[in-house]
Amino acid sequence: MTDVEISQMVHGGPFPATADSRVTSVGSTSIERFLRPVCYQDCPLELLPQALADDNPPGLWRRRDGQIVNA
Repeated sequence: MTDVEISQMVHGGPFPATADSRVTSVGSTSIERFLRPVCYQDCPLELLPQALADDNPPGLWRRRDGQIVNA
């Protein structure tokens, strides 16, 4: 047994552990250490990634004006 809980807990120690109290290296929220919010508001259309273009070439599901669409 490792005595690691399957829940949110802060875990210090060697990589990939963290001492940052805002996130944890184990449990369901551990992925949040690697997430970075990005805003494309007022970005020119030609600079947007394909998945965010108005015509959505890859056909990915996304939320647009509060509706989940893939077009």
